[in-house]
Amino acid sequence: MIVVLDFGSQYNQLIARKVRQLKVYSEIVPFNISVKALRAMKPEGIILSGGPANIYAPGSPRLNPEVLEMGVPVLGICYGMQAIAVAMGGVVEHSEKREYGHQIIENTARDLLWKGIPARHRVWMSHGDKVSKLPAGFKIIAATDACPAAMRHAARPIFGVQFHPEVHHTTHGDNILRNFALGVCKAKANWRMKDFVERTVEDLREKVGSRRVVCAVSGGVDSTVLAALLHRAVGGQLVPILVDNGVLRLDEAREVKQRLAREGVKIRLVNASAQFLRKLRGVTKPERKRRIIGREFIRVFFKHLGPGDLLAQGTLYPDVIESVSTKGPSATIKTHHNRVKEVLNLIEQGRVLEPLKELFKDEVREVGKTLGLSKEVLWRHPFPGPGLAVRILGEITPSRLRMLRQADAIFVEEMKKSNVYCDIWQGFSVLLPVKAVGVMGDERTYEHVLALRAVESVDGMTADWFKMPYDVLVRVSNRIINEVKGINRVVYDVSSKPPSTIEWE
Repeated sequence: MIVVLDFGSQYNQLIARKVRQLKVYSEIVPFNISVKALRAMKPEGIILSGGPANIYAPGSPRLNPEVLEMGVPVLGICYGMQAIAVAMGGVVEHSEKREYGHQIIENTARDLLWKGIPARHRVWMSHGDKVSKLPAGFKIIAATDACPAAMRHAARPIFGVQFHPEVHHTTHGDNILRNFALGVCKAKANWRMKDFVERTVEDLREKVGSRRVVCAVSGGVDSTVLAALLHRAVGGQLVPILVDNGVLRLDEAREVKQRLAREGVKIRLVNASAQFLRKLRGVTKPERKRRIIGREFIRVFFKHLGPGDLLAQGTLYPDVIESVSTKGPSATIKTHHNRVKEVLNLIEQGRVLEPLKELFKDEVREVGKTLGLSKEVLWRHPFPGPGLAVRILGEITPSRLRMLRQADAIFVEEMKKSNVYCDIWQGFSVLLPVKAVGVMGDERTYEHVLALRAVESVDGMTADWFKMPYDVLVRVSNRIINEVKGINRVVYDVSSKPPSTIEWE
């Protein structure tokens, strides 16, 4: 096992996921876990995550120096490197030259951490502080013009890197983590997704006992895998429910019910569209939309949730880390429907099951494959819990819903026809809150603008815009403008994450 101490980074689970890709089990724990509890986990290595704080600020998270005395290899990433420096007597100061995004670093010393990596390589930086004075016994093993990019203890396996090897943008990041986990820590690559499924099924049976489990399903990858996992664990105790919240895609409720039936999961369909749309009338702010949908979702579910029942959600790690930190002091990015107050109250009562919450989308697909789910289900593009409400920028009206549903159906159909659908992490349409002048049939029009968004990603934490073939864009644009009344202009989003998010709201 490689243990990740969570100092609040948005990427901390990405570290664990990258280690698990090496077939080494990894688990995240709070940065202030007791040394006794940490020793009991018997880690072969420890990784300190990054974090949003300034380590010299009052009340900032600090590393217990005893962790460095355990005799276990340690790798500090970004804030984690600074935490090591401070814990061992070094100095961290604000840097006059901040580094965000791509940087080229140069290895200044040969080291096992750099095995198979060129002397100059590209990394992803995100920091405004730097280690200005190394602790005693440490040496710099890589640098940029602005700061030490990596350090290590001369005699002990304690390392620090100022960059983020866990993100996709660090060219040799996977090799660096491999060198640490398999080379320095000498961990064995013997963990499989099958192990996760078997352990999770056992845990679910123990937690559920004889109680019912009310499971929220949407037909997406996450909730379908969740339902299949719960069905394997508790069988007839599972009550899967699909809520039609009025902001689903074209014919989605009917198709989801049929699709899940083919997977052996029979769901209850609850049509609450009028209730949701009434609450959303006149609302334009995205955070308010999310909160309204979250509240209504809970109200609907409470009608089906008995006092002894459990609520199951297909929450993934990106949902958790962007809304509420569960292990460390991370920053909130946006509210998710599965982290509203009512759900948090149920979590405190121990009545919420989220067996996928430490996984990323590609890992969930692996779980689904292990459970025998079809490719049609496993490669369906992600769809947000608030649905089309956060893909209609501005007010949600029946006419705007109609336009977006029809346009999005055309986009998805053309992606599939062109055999690019499975190359894309997420592709969808966004109805913008602006109108544009156009000419149709020799007449002036003043109608809506639609944005197309398609991205490539491994885990959803970072993403690049998909280089859609021009002929596909031409067909999609022509069809939407000709077939969807009310839209006269189509644009394509070419921004990446970061700095943009995948969804517009």
